[in-house]
Amino acid sequence: MSRRRSGRRLAVPGAEQGVNAFKAEVMRREGYAVDPNRPDDVKYEVAKSLGVPLSPGDNGGLSTESAGHVGGKIGGTMVREMIRLAQEKLANRSEP
Repeated sequence: MSRRRSGRRLAVPGAEQGVNAFKAEVMRREGYAVDPNRPDDVKYEVAKSLGVPLSPGDNGGLSTESAGHVGGKIGGTMVREMIRLAQEKLANRSEP
């Protein structure tokens, strides 16, 4: 039997505001309308663009695969941007 997470916790206490701001900026650049005060709500716009019927409230009928498409689009985009930023920083550090 699987356990549902009641809430996500970041490894670094107090980092939530920065992560949310990063998510809002990255998804805005991807062309999604993001409310900076509620960046998690971008998942509904992403779901709509992917044809996934995600809505506020109970989504018990939503398949794990469908939910994964939405989370993967958001998380994958954020990870690609983090890698790009890290590579840029390393490249700039090694220049004389």
